Amino acid sequence: MKRKQSLKLGISSCLLGNNVRYDGGHKFDRYLCNTLGQFVEWVPICPEAACGLSIPREAMHLAGDPDSPRLMTRETGIDHTKRTMQFAENRLAELVQENLCGFVFKARSPSCGVRDTKLSSRSGRIKSKRAGLFAEAVMRRFPLMPVADEEEMRDSGTRENFLERVFVYVRWQELIAQGGTISQLIAFHMAHKYVLMSHSPKHLKELGALVADSKTCKRAELLERYGQALMHCLKQKATIRKQVNVLRQISGYFTHHLLPAEKIELQGAIAGYLQGLIPLIVPIALLNHYVRKYDDPCLKQQHYLNPHPLELMLRNHA
Repeated sequence: MKRKQSLKLGISSCLLGNNVRYDGGHKFDRYLCNTLGQFVEWVPICPEAACGLSIPREAMHLAGDPDSPRLMTRETGIDHTKRTMQFAENRLAELVQENLCGFVFKARSPSCGVRDTKLSSRSGRIKSKRAGLFAEAVMRRFPLMPVADEEEMRDSGTRENFLERVFVYVRWQELIAQGGTISQLIAFHMAHKYVLMSHSPKHLKELGALVADSKTCKRAELLERYGQALMHCLKQKATIRKQVNVLRQISGYFTHHLLPAEKIELQGAIAGYLQGLIPLIVPIALLNHYVRKYDDPCLKQQHYLNPHPLELMLRNHA
């Protein structure tokens, strides 16, 4: 994806430096704004401010029943659940038209936390942790869309996984928008073969079986099942050993082409990555060199070798 092509992601407004938090401040995130922001068109949302609450305002928390939590002010006990959820319902209807491909939320927020918002009893005792009200509504409305919070995005592995899912999700949504024919699905599956293998060989096999049985299943049902399994597969961690398995399989394409010294260099790069001595980008760069040199039509279509802009440097960590 070229630099000028922009992804559209939702984001908790405070992470962009907007003064919308309960204390009148913000939580500006340098990576999200300065690095990822080069490739992203952010759609900022603060459900608390947008639903009409003042800035600054009394701090709030989630309380009550885990299955039906209430958004309450901490000191005065005012319930803002109804107005927040009414805003969420209206804003989600608008977001359908925005074509978002991901969302970065504020961690631990009672409205925007993804999974770590504290839920307390009336006495103030912490009962459990869950998603904030607005984040939960977004994930329920867009169940396949990748989401993360800004703290997860600080971990290189989690950040890479999130953004890889975003780029695959974009391509999947494009396929659906183009009609989602069986031939398109087959081409999509083949182009993502090694991406899927790096996350879960088991899910790759299951997705392949879905494609193989395409004639026995209604297309709408097939696309729904494939999309769900696709995004579930990508949530599985792409471990070093899984990556090495993929690297070795791809290197097998060049067995009869490479000179002895080139084979040693490539295998050395893969071994160095396995040992944690060099980043994934090193063997990937070598493989891309040989793909160009020998003009392999199959590998040229593989998103695994070029899944996202190099400027994001997602594979540069050892």
